[in-house]
Amino acid sequence: MHRRLLARISNRTRASEAEAHERHRGLWRAAIFGGFFFGLGWLEIDRSWLEAQIVPWLDAGLSFQIGAGPSRSIRFPTYGPYDKRLGYAQIPLMIERLNDRNFALQEQARMSPRMLHLLDLGGYAVFHEKTQAGLVVRDGSGRTLQEPAYPTRAFQNFEEISPLLVQTLRFIEDREVLDPGRPSRNPAVDWSRFALATVGQLGGAIDRDWRQGGASTLATQLEKFRHSPDGRTAGVTEKIRQMATATARAYLAGPDTHAAQEQILTSYLNSTPLGSRPGFGEVIGLGDGLFAWYGVDWAQARRCLFLRASAPIPEPRCRALVYKQALSLLIAQRRPSFFLGEGREQLEGRTNAYLRALATAGVIDQQLRDQALGLKLEFVPRPPALPQVSFVEHKAADAIRRELLVALDVPSLYTLDRLDIQAEATIDAATQRRVATVLEQLKNPRAVRALGLVGEHLLGDADPARVAWSFVLCERGPDRNRVRVRVDNLDQPFDVNSGAKLMLGSTAKLRTLATYLGVIEQLHRELDGMPRPALRQIASKADDPLRRWVAAYLADAGQTDSRLGPTLDAAMRRRYSASPDETFFTGGGIHIFHNFESSEDSQNPTIEEAFANSVNLAFVRVLRDVIQHYESQLREADADAGQMDDRTRAQYLRRFADREGRVYLHRFDEEYLGLSPDSVLDQLAQQARQGPRSLAIVFRSVRPYASKEAMRRFFARHWASVVSTSELEALYTRYAPDKLSLSDRAFLAGVHPLELWLVAFREEHPNAVAPEEIAASAQERQQAYSWLLRSKDRRLQDTRIKTVLEQDAFDKLLIDWMRQGYSFNHLVPSLATAIGTSGDRADALASLMGIILNDGVWQPTTDLERVTLAPATPYATQMAYRAALPQRVFSPDVAAQLKRALKSVVDKGTGIVVHDVFVAPNGKPMPIGGKTGTGDNRFDTYAGGHQLVESRAVNRTATFVFFLGDRYYGTVTAYVAGSQSDQYRFSSALAVSMLRALAPQLRPLIAARNSQPQ
Repeated sequence: MHRRLLARISNRTRASEAEAHERHRGLWRAAIFGGFFFGLGWLEIDRSWLEAQIVPWLDAGLSFQIGAGPSRSIRFPTYGPYDKRLGYAQIPLMIERLNDRNFALQEQARMSPRMLHLLDLGGYAVFHEKTQAGLVVRDGSGRTLQEPAYPTRAFQNFEEISPLLVQTLRFIEDREVLDPGRPSRNPAVDWSRFALATVGQLGGAIDRDWRQGGASTLATQLEKFRHSPDGRTAGVTEKIRQMATATARAYLAGPDTHAAQEQILTSYLNSTPLGSRPGFGEVIGLGDGLFAWYGVDWAQARRCLFLRASAPIPEPRCRALVYKQALSLLIAQRRPSFFLGEGREQLEGRTNAYLRALATAGVIDQQLRDQALGLKLEFVPRPPALPQVSFVEHKAADAIRRELLVALDVPSLYTLDRLDIQAEATIDAATQRRVATVLEQLKNPRAVRALGLVGEHLLGDADPARVAWSFVLCERGPDRNRVRVRVDNLDQPFDVNSGAKLMLGSTAKLRTLATYLGVIEQLHRELDGMPRPALRQIASKADDPLRRWVAAYLADAGQTDSRLGPTLDAAMRRRYSASPDETFFTGGGIHIFHNFESSEDSQNPTIEEAFANSVNLAFVRVLRDVIQHYESQLREADADAGQMDDRTRAQYLRRFADREGRVYLHRFDEEYLGLSPDSVLDQLAQQARQGPRSLAIVFRSVRPYASKEAMRRFFARHWASVVSTSELEALYTRYAPDKLSLSDRAFLAGVHPLELWLVAFREEHPNAVAPEEIAASAQERQQAYSWLLRSKDRRLQDTRIKTVLEQDAFDKLLIDWMRQGYSFNHLVPSLATAIGTSGDRADALASLMGIILNDGVWQPTTDLERVTLAPATPYATQMAYRAALPQRVFSPDVAAQLKRALKSVVDKGTGIVVHDVFVAPNGKPMPIGGKTGTGDNRFDTYAGGHQLVESRAVNRTATFVFFLGDRYYGTVTAYVAGSQSDQYRFSSALAVSMLRALAPQLRPLIAARNSQPQ
């Protein structure tokens, strides 16, 4: 038994030893595996080995490609500062607005499924982002018209950055970046800082003082600057989003992130937000920061900082100063609005502290430290002036910018220029530059003489530098017209072609002729086929002169000659007197017109001759016939058998009262503009008939509730004699506003009723504006002209009725002119409109020429073919111009007549200077036509008997609207503004001569385009 007991004890001992041995083996295994995994974890933290294998594989699926038509699954960013500044966040709205401007979505980016999944999880789109971007405008051949980049001053690559700056940034922000021994390191995560920040956040839940540290690296700060809401990290979720996106972006090129880290550092320096300054705007990046805050030239800054073996040693003070300024901006990035504003003293102190720390760490030497410490940061009071640009060279690009500004509804050109957009213009950049070069030379008298622009009816001894020139050339296409050249030599943003309403003289005869031929065509449709007796009756009795002529012509014409073409031919052969010995009732009064050349006074030209030689009086009479045609239509619509009854007459007179009353209200409004209530009352009293009664009426009408004592003080200011108390009380009572009508009070006071009413209204409504005054005075305007309705003198009434009828007729004329492309919603109701007094725009005249050249069919004219939003990004969207449907404006017969008339101007009229100047590819002269116009616009003052008292020059213009062959058309205009225009005597011959001078610049374009099919 003892032996069994010993054996049992021995077995237990061996079992315990085995268990102990097994436990030791388990501990060793745990230690080995723990050490292995700890080593792997440390290796991953230090080298990012596992991430370098997995993330590039994930990145391989993060892609996009451009496809035709809209993308069904595209995502756009919404709130990042970078995404807003470059316009990525606004792309959906831009697409809608461009759709409204006849642009259709042609191409759009397709994001890969993995990219979409990343965005759906809350990440940002991962691609190679742009450091610089901005609106780029190119022509159809890819030649650049405008290519700004923002930020303007930036490092183009890592090699441009001074090593001193690189080491400084690493010391301040991210000391792990660009470690040559860790080529696969993830630059988005610094694990030690991340752990410290995590502990700080957890400890902050217990004690806010424990909350410290930040996990930001240069890579995550870039994500924050660009894509986080308001450029801030709002919480842990946003920080994780930044880290995840920065990680994916770092491995886009593969496991080796060294090149990505260089790009991160470069992008950081170019993308740092540094506040904003009036006169400069938002300051982004170190280069723009040095310029905007310290006035440092970017090229000089790089020279001062760059110190390499191959580079010359920079001047010590320059290096120290620029280095300290750059260092201060790297520090200010954390609170730019404070440090660059009221906290500049604190920024100085913090910069000096960093200088000492950088020297201690060996990043800079002690000499640089001491030199920089001895210099003070000096902010410039305002950003340096930007280099002056030539507005002449950028006219075409500026026109595109203005069009995009309106189309995209962008608040300013400043914002537009910073959007990542490429625009393809129809402008031919090479021709644009050639023409702009010539126009810029026209300020030099020697160049003007060399171009043949000096002589009779051209530029004489007057200063050519004061003449503004503009030129537009368009090309007709199968579905649209394209602007090929748009330039003027006005060195300011204003565009003479599209921004000015100018009196372009006899070019208005082209619109008048187009309307005249249209009326003839309309009457031909109405009367053609009627029996001859009926036609002869119309010819003898109609009050419409054009209806009489068409009826008489058709009554006598044979079957062949009664067709529309021969009728229009005959209409062009009608003769109109050019005599100035006639007065014209137009515009509510009597007017006298003159011809440009006195030799024309005795002529009786056909319409074709008058058009070719630009005879004023003939076209005044043509327009009179057109207006009488419209007046006849209006009378027929308003009365039975062409006779107005009393009711119709009263309606016309009331309309006259309403219109005339508005004119007077506007005049009185301008007279009293800016005056105080007391000054207004005093001025009205001075204009009234002098005497106690008139003064009482004025005072009681304007201030009906004022006291007798106030009226006594008013009398003391305006009436030298003493008025007794009883007389004053009698006047106060007798001339209360309710005792007499407005017209009676105004008559007794010797002022206009509406002037009296307006002063009283403004007394009660001091902040009223013109539309409110018009609305409130409807009844008073009728009362002011009640005498006209009661008058027994029908001649007085007939004169007013004729004025209203003429205004209505000009409204009908306006409708026709607007169909022709006229830009304005009002015509001066005067026959002088036939010779240009209603004004026009060069672009609008070119549009009319395009209609004529296209056989009477309007088609849209564009200077913008394509707009690409966010090119080369996952948001890329290309919008292409979609031509609107064409509309017929003239019949082919009318268009043919107009084209022949325009050609006669060049063949034998005022445009003969350019006859045979342009040659087609086959060597034959190109057919050329056009219309000249001279505007000598003056403000004339007349005394009784039409005696001219004063003639003050306002401006002078010379215009030629033309076509070249069957594809090209445009305008050339010379313009002198202000009283200085009185020194010039040029006529439209100057504009025609200018087209001849530009022929060498235009021939390469015309030859190249004519060799291509339409």
